[in-house]
Amino acid sequence: MKFIYQQMLAFLSIIIILSGTLAMVFFHLTKEMTYENAWQQMQGYAYTLRKEALKLTTDKAGKTIIVLNVSQLKATEKLLSAQNTHFTIYTSRTDVLYPDNSVIRENRSISKADWKKLTAGNVVKRKQDFRPRKSKSEVDGSDVKITDIYAPCFDYQGNLVAVIKVGEDLSNITQNLQIIRRNVVLTVAFAILVGVILSIIIAHFLTKKIARLRNATDLVAAGNFDVHLDTNGDSELDKLTLDFNSMVQSLRESNEEIKRQEERRRQFFADAAHEITINGLLEGLAYDAIPEESKEKSIELMRNETKRLIRLVNENLDYEKIRSGQIELSKTEFDVVQVLNNIIKQLRNKAEQVGDKFELYTPDKLMVYADYDRLVQIIFNITQNAIQFTENGVISISAEKGNEETIIRISDNGIGMNEEQLRNIWERYYKADPSRKNTKYGESGLGLSIVHQLMQLHQGSVTVESKEGKGTTFTLRFPNKNKLSKI
Repeated sequence: MKFIYQQMLAFLSIIIILSGTLAMVFFHLTKEMTYENAWQQMQGYAYTLRKEALKLTTDKAGKTIIVLNVSQLKATEKLLSAQNTHFTIYTSRTDVLYPDNSVIRENRSISKADWKKLTAGNVVKRKQDFRPRKSKSEVDGSDVKITDIYAPCFDYQGNLVAVIKVGEDLSNITQNLQIIRRNVVLTVAFAILVGVILSIIIAHFLTKKIARLRNATDLVAAGNFDVHLDTNGDSELDKLTLDFNSMVQSLRESNEEIKRQEERRRQFFADAAHEITINGLLEGLAYDAIPEESKEKSIELMRNETKRLIRLVNENLDYEKIRSGQIELSKTEFDVVQVLNNIIKQLRNKAEQVGDKFELYTPDKLMVYADYDRLVQIIFNITQNAIQFTENGVISISAEKGNEETIIRISDNGIGMNEEQLRNIWERYYKADPSRKNTKYGESGLGLSIVHQLMQLHQGSVTVESKEGKGTTFTLRFPNKNKLSKI
């Protein structure tokens, strides 16, 4: 079943159940009210008869005698019969004082339970009773349904001396109830009709939003991430639409990032393939096309090119291992000052070739909690990066103790970076400047990406500040062992 029909069926079921329940309750209350009104009216008749047509006197023996005003009774009986109402006056459970009717006396005696209630002063009410039909025009053998009340009459000493029974033909009440029932049925039918119309409108409104979401989902599944749905409310469907927009935004950003990374990957391998000269040198040696005096230089060039390719492969493998969590750190506490001195010794010759010099600002001894080999790799990559982008400048390295952490700063006064380059330096294969695609300005674009990943493994942080033409400063923060134990 389609969702729109499910919604319509649900709305209609609620409307029908609610309307039916309300109709039943309303009809029941109306019926009870109708009977109650009839009883109140009949009770009024009974007490009017008691006041106008019955007179209580006492004989010489002190016994209460009921004196009837027959003319008043007959006039009242004639008036009430026009309203399908009759009355009977009892002096005991089985004795009828008025009218003198043997059938009623024999067949319409008051039950013991009702007489007990009457003796206690209660008015007895009955919804349905029967009396024989009197008119020849009525069907023989059938009884008339009536509703009646029994009203007690007491003397001055509080003794029950008479009971006035007033009964009304149910045809009056039934006719009124039929009119009410017809009106209720018409009202319920109208409510259901309105409910059908409203359910169609509401179901169409809901399914329209869902259909819009479904169409947008189909577009996203087909690769179109430029989808945005407007919302103008705070319903669950509107919130779902907002979540959908957020999801599409994330997918769009992820797709753009994948495209950027793929472009950088292609560019990286294109650069690597462009710079490989081994094959040409090998062919030259194979065909003896290289002069004898140049062969040693060619061999040295092939050796350097081979080392460079090995470094490219190792850096890629290293990055993938770090990113996939295959590398586990072996952290210990050691003197970072000694590490910095060793790195400066290793890179001094390379720095001097471009006119750079080192400046080191550290205490005599400073402990750091880190993986020794990975810390060396981090500082080596950043320092080598500083050398590559600085000519005839100064590379400053400092170390100090912070708040439960060890802080290392590596600064240069080289070419620096702009804001766009700063936002992308941690990305894989990223080379901010076209000139950096040559070997002078790095080879893979992976060095800083590896630094960023390794600092995250250390639960530390690396930040960078740079101004184009002014230089760059990298700040490394390694948390102490005590601080990590609190995390």
